[in-house]
Amino acid sequence: MAVPQVHPRVTAPARRRRRSYAGWAFVAPFLGVFALVFLAPIGYSIYLSLYRQRLIGGTSFVGVENYQRALEDPQFWSALGRVSLFLAVQVPVMLFIALLVALAIDSGRLYGMKFFRVGIFLPYAVPAVVATLMWGFLYGSQFGLVGGINERLGLSLPSPLSPDLVLAAIGNIVTWEFVGYNMVIFYSALRVVPASRYEAAEIDGAGQLRIIRAIKIPAIRGALVIATIFSIIGSFQLFNEPVILQDLAPNAITTYFTPNLYAYSLSFAGQQFNYSATVAVLMGLITMVVAYLVQLRGMGRED
Repeated sequence: MAVPQVHPRVTAPARRRRRSYAGWAFVAPFLGVFALVFLAPIGYSIYLSLYRQRLIGGTSFVGVENYQRALEDPQFWSALGRVSLFLAVQVPVMLFIALLVALAIDSGRLYGMKFFRVGIFLPYAVPAVVATLMWGFLYGSQFGLVGGINERLGLSLPSPLSPDLVLAAIGNIVTWEFVGYNMVIFYSALRVVPASRYEAAEIDGAGQLRIIRAIKIPAIRGALVIATIFSIIGSFQLFNEPVILQDLAPNAITTYFTPNLYAYSLSFAGQQFNYSATVAVLMGLITMVVAYLVQLRGMGRED
């Protein structure tokens, strides 16, 4: 009589291992691309920042010497202070305007709401290069709008591209570009607020300002934090607008006007790749710390 073969049972840990391997297989393409386009450049930048190209002896390992040099570099601190001032003034103004627009659209009392919404968002669809060139023409005191007003009316309006006003002029360009983007974030968050909250507030006799303060703004606090973090990152990465306006305002926009422009000038004009990588790594760390503190403070105030 033949004895039937008994197949070993597949245990639960073995099944779990197979499932875990299947999961890794699905995420492997993403991990590969992530490592290639994100982790590898960061690692290579850190590697470059630890070396220095010398006239005699070639490239040599210097450890943190480049970082010590950057921390003592007045041009780096000047650039960092400039973008910090830009962040402190431009970001609150831009987010406040975007919030007002989102609240106005969400109220349902705005005439031509759809046209208004598209009109506010439209500047975000304009490439930064085109927007900066357009505004640079308007700012021109010899050939642009400011120059035309001075000539027609006999005025002497100060040039927005002068050293004292160029940072505010760039802030105006960035605000014009990104108000619509932040407005969409706020408006999307407002659309998911339950209508029952508004109905309860109306029954209690709350006015529009009270509804905004007590219901709408607390409900979109997460969106406010996210938009603030994105704006902080964008401010520290300020590059396109200054580098494009540099030809129009060479005396106002220096090679170290912003940290990113400074790193670019060091690398492509000064051939100081190692020191440029050091500046880039420092700015990445500073941006990460500031964004994390804002997130920690903003999310910590959630109810």
